Amino acid sequence: MLDLTYEMPKPKTIAGAKHDWELVIGMEVHAQVSSNAKLFSGASTQFGAEPNSNVAFVDAAMPGMLPVINEYCVEQAVRTGLGLKADINLKSAFDRKNYFYPDLPQGYQISQLYHPIVGEGEVLVEMGDGTARMVRIERIHMEQDAGKSIHDMDPHMSFVDLNRTGVCLMEIVSRPDIRGPEEAAAYIAKLRQILRYLGTCDGNMQNGNLRADVNVSICLPGAYEKYQATQDFSHLGTRCEIKNMNSMRFIQQAIEVEARRQIAIVEGGGGVDQETRLYDPDKGETRSMRSKEEAHDYRYFPDPDLLPLEIEQAWVDDIAAKLPELPDDKKARFISEFGLTDYDASVLTAEVESAAYFEEVAKGRNGKLAANWVINELFGRLKKEDHDITDSPVSPAQLGGIIDLIASDAISGKIAKDLFEIVYTEGGDPAQIVEDRGMKQVTDTGAIESALDEIIAANPAQVEKAKVNPKLAGWFVGQVMKATGGKANPKAVNELVAKKLGG
Repeated sequence: MLDLTYEMPKPKTIAGAKHDWELVIGMEVHAQVSSNAKLFSGASTQFGAEPNSNVAFVDAAMPGMLPVINEYCVEQAVRTGLGLKADINLKSAFDRKNYFYPDLPQGYQISQLYHPIVGEGEVLVEMGDGTARMVRIERIHMEQDAGKSIHDMDPHMSFVDLNRTGVCLMEIVSRPDIRGPEEAAAYIAKLRQILRYLGTCDGNMQNGNLRADVNVSICLPGAYEKYQATQDFSHLGTRCEIKNMNSMRFIQQAIEVEARRQIAIVEGGGGVDQETRLYDPDKGETRSMRSKEEAHDYRYFPDPDLLPLEIEQAWVDDIAAKLPELPDDKKARFISEFGLTDYDASVLTAEVESAAYFEEVAKGRNGKLAANWVINELFGRLKKEDHDITDSPVSPAQLGGIIDLIASDAISGKIAKDLFEIVYTEGGDPAQIVEDRGMKQVTDTGAIESALDEIIAANPAQVEKAKVNPKLAGWFVGQVMKATGGKANPKAVNELVAKKLGG
């Protein structure tokens, strides 16, 4: 487990005209379950398919069609709960959430209000300044996604695509433990990371597979501590929900904008209405969408077509035994096993694919050297070209081969960078490239000394200056490297220059 010595981050404070205000934020994250079929039908969940092509009769609410639960979706929800150190409820049940919308054919959504499959859990959110906060998870429940209304294909009509209808979502509900825009973004990033490690959600925010409803309220300093002590929400301000956020940058902007809007209202003598709002990034403002509904507005009742869901502890235990290594544990292991810094381990474990790539490169090699090449050379080049690790033209075996050549003194660091460029753009086996192109490092001290003697003989004035000021000896090192085409062993060159000029 990760040994934490972090301090708690300070809450975000915004200065109003009359008071300083603190933010209180809770989030409801909708994560699309990674599954080939929907929650209650066998229809495909493939993204980007032709509109209304992934729709079963039950998704379209055809008369007499009954839902049949997808066991794999249940397994994925349990796996997520275990990954968030949450309580798994062996008995849960589905309810109907009734409301009308054109892309909701049934006129209701099947969800889990009263008896969710996952209970209380936690997410450790680390900030860049070395502080951390434990965000409590209140619950995770499964529910159907709605379809998609399309308004920009015709000036007079809207269209409906039901492909997403019935896709399984996990709604991950946090307590109001988040205290600022940066923390909110860090929480989403950490949650996404855990879900991707678990394989329960691909975390693709651009496609809407991970999106968040952000609840924002303001309070005077000290009020949050009273809430923590009493769990009495009356100590906190009226919250407003910002709906369907699928960008970490926009989440931060929306929270800041909404907080300042609420401060202006309260300090002006008004009251904040509890409502659902949308964020407009072009105008930099939130606008009202609808008044915030309460549970009774949806007329929840147990779904009559679905029996209560009962699972066995042995099944849960089997899922727990097969959980992959999670980000915090992997980061701690990278630090202890490979001697990495906290920062390097964080970078390498940020994405599950990056961690796997590094571990393959570092296997049986110097971990710090491997990390340096993966982070600085490979990640740097990929970022420059707007690629990620899955698009890397350099395989772990190829990068490991370059590192082996460095470790054996077959090539210098400078030659290694030239070799990396060749492998990145042309491919090939690094060792064979070095052999074929004559890139091996010159380690013969006799040849290096001969080159150095010629340079010393041709530059007597520079020799005298170097003897007076040893820092100028670097000029001779550079000249030897130039004379040998950059192939001379830098360590041997430095030692010979120091010996020759020091006498």
